[in-house]
Amino acid sequence: MAADSRITLVCHATTQALRRATFGGDDSLDEVGKAKAARLVGSLGRVDHCWSSPALRARETAAAMGLTALVDERLRECDFGRWTGLRFQQLLFREPKKLVSWIKDPSSAPHGGESIPQVLARVAAWIAERGREPGHTVAVTHASVIRAAIVHVIQAQLPSFWRIDVVPLSQTDLRTNGRRWVLRSMGPIIASNESGSATSI
Repeated sequence: MAADSRITLVCHATTQALRRATFGGDDSLDEVGKAKAARLVGSLGRVDHCWSSPALRARETAAAMGLTALVDERLRECDFGRWTGLRFQQLLFREPKKLVSWIKDPSSAPHGGESIPQVLARVAAWIAERGREPGHTVAVTHASVIRAAIVHVIQAQLPSFWRIDVVPLSQTDLRTNGRRWVLRSMGPIIASNESGSATSI
């Protein structure tokens, strides 16, 4: 593992499906999301390596931020199986017991897609690979992937996955000294306005 590697995980901007609390899908950014992402061009400093989820909303976020990103399937959203495209409220009506059991037991996959441990495994593998690359790596991805990365790095218990709030266009900073990863910080990405001073979107 190379020393002094840094990963910044960026959660994609807003979509209409996200605002409706929809599981999965491959929708485009909404106009607000596009505008906010465009205000962040150059806000991440020097970027040595850039990656993106294959999802349209992640690739559009990267492009709007002026990033040239390679796609890595391991950064994809959790596979929600037959729940993909359904809203949270619809699931509460259709499969309330399975929805509650999934939240109580993240190791289960009542939707027929991925379990949270499966998401954790692919994200952990991606982090280990990036740790062999010196410099600053940026990845535009999803809240579920970022939660998984945090749980992995701080070695938290699996139920902690649901207690991490990741908002659109937030950044999560991970660092390694070549021996172990740490969570440095997480929060909104700070843009620079025309006068050169920092402002939070």
